[in-house]
Amino acid sequence: MIITGDDSEYIAFVKARLHDQFLMTDLGPLRYFLGIEVSSTSDGFYISQENYIQDLLARAALGDERTVETPMELNVKFQPTDGDPLPDPMRYRHLVGSLVYLAVTRPDISYPVHILSQFVSAPTTVHYSHLLRVLRYLRGTITRRLFFPRSIFLQLQCYSDATWASDPSDRRSLSAYCVFLGGSLIAWKTKKQTAVSRSSVEA
Repeated sequence: MIITGDDSEYIAFVKARLHDQFLMTDLGPLRYFLGIEVSSTSDGFYISQENYIQDLLARAALGDERTVETPMELNVKFQPTDGDPLPDPMRYRHLVGSLVYLAVTRPDISYPVHILSQFVSAPTTVHYSHLLRVLRYLRGTITRRLFFPRSIFLQLQCYSDATWASDPSDRRSLSAYCVFLGGSLIAWKTKKQTAVSRSSVEA
């Protein structure tokens, strides 16, 4: 359980009441929770999953030490029939599922994870090679973190964009957005649209 707020006295009161009713241990300031690392500074909070990425790379057992600058090649298009079917798709599914959870603190992989997750039912060698590219990108950017500054500037800002008919299999567009509260990124998502857009304006 995480207890947070700006009133330290009331937080202490809540802890005392919970301790009276339940067997619990106060672990102190938040540092690690469900694979997410939290560090506090005078300027704000940093959130990362560096240890989680290290474990993921160890499980992936990449055969080299290469890194890449981007998680996905520019303008790449995937088809369900690209490449040969993987003899054991469970490994692909396991790694993609791990990347879905990693995207909690790494919005820079949201788009490629969204694309690769569309092929978990029948992944191919081509899909798997691009999955390995995402892992190599993570190896080179393992120390990247989200920063939540201590600021009284709490204006809500939202940015959005969309492709047009970017999926070659069903011609549907992709929508993406990110939301900032002050200088803090608090929400982001990439999602395929439910209907086919007839123009870029409609998308």
